[in-house]
Amino acid sequence: MFSKSSIKYIQSLQHKKFRDEYNVFVAEGPKVVGGLLATGSFAVKGIYSTQHWMDEQDDALLNHYREKIGIVKDFELEKIAAYTTPNKVVAVFEKRNARENISVKNKLTLALDDIRDPGNLGTIIRTADWFGIENIICSSNTADMYNNKVVQSTMASLGAVNILYTDLAAWLKEHNSVGIFAATLEGKSIHTFKDIREGIIVIGNESKGISDEILSLATEKITIPKFGHAESLNAAVATGIILSNLKS
Repeated sequence: MFSKSSIKYIQSLQHKKFRDEYNVFVAEGPKVVGGLLATGSFAVKGIYSTQHWMDEQDDALLNHYREKIGIVKDFELEKIAAYTTPNKVVAVFEKRNARENISVKNKLTLALDDIRDPGNLGTIIRTADWFGIENIICSSNTADMYNNKVVQSTMASLGAVNILYTDLAAWLKEHNSVGIFAATLEGKSIHTFKDIREGIIVIGNESKGISDEILSLATEKITIPKFGHAESLNAAVATGIILSNLKS
């Protein structure tokens, strides 16, 4: 039987306060947990799975993590899962320290100015991984990368991208040796920028956009041409369009 203290501990990790205190985070479901295990980017603290999940794994994985795996019943999995329909396995991983010594030369880097929606952040991380972006620099008020919704929506790309939280304005001032492209509603069309190999792309808050302080540091304001009547684009969608255009 899964102990009450273990259940309470894992449930607490849905809150940033306790994720920070214990320096861990939670992932759920075979695809996300399996992906994170495959990357080996995060140390495993514990894996809580149904027998069904265990039966689907190869012997090499089971042998490697056997001491970390605990078999739980479906009703126990429901208690520790954040989602109403738990999916076979929940794992607790140790956070990792972000790499702070970042080079911006000869590559594109993403900078996020107060992206608050966890789903948006997760999708941006996954999109960055797709386009080979190595580093994402986040303002201090950007959503927590270890929020459950972020972890789930990254589909394991969390382990492939270096994500640094810092004073974004100060960081941009220190790394202004390359172009800083601020995504705005009014600026030069992204179609005038092709095959950009180097620069920092700044994506702003979902409702307020890029702050004046950050905007003042931009080398160029860029925009996605509008043909319809929508007021704005989702931040994650805009990131994908911009990266697709600049990397083409």
